[in-house]
Amino acid sequence: QVHLVESGGGLVQPGGSLRLSCAASGSIFSINATGWYRQAPGKQRELVAFITKVGRTNYADSVKGRFTISREIAKNTVHLQMNSLKPEDTAVYYCNADFWDGASFRYLDAWGQGTLVTVSS
Repeated sequence: QVHLVESGGGLVQPGGSLRLSCAASGSIFSINATGWYRQAPGKQRELVAFITKVGRTNYADSVKGRFTISREIAKNTVHLQMNSLKPEDTAVYYCNADFWDGASFRYLDAWGQGTLVTVSS
């Protein structure tokens, strides 16, 4: 099984920066890709960014040029560097890992507990 723990959320002023971290444990080598999602009150959960096991990245249009997803392989950790934050970035941010489950012969999703990011003056 894969377990994820997020950290780094908090309160930041518009234009500021935060760095989120997602630490993975368990069957690390079964992970195919890791992504960051966010969900604001009254809104659907949306994909913010993801990174594959070979390091390819993709971003939502709303965060391109401001957010960067990266891996720290030695620590089994994925980061989301968030710069030039806007009030509309306020949401609970969740880490997600797509991994292969050999018992069921399918890909499964693991989710962290979420970390709240509030962008406000």
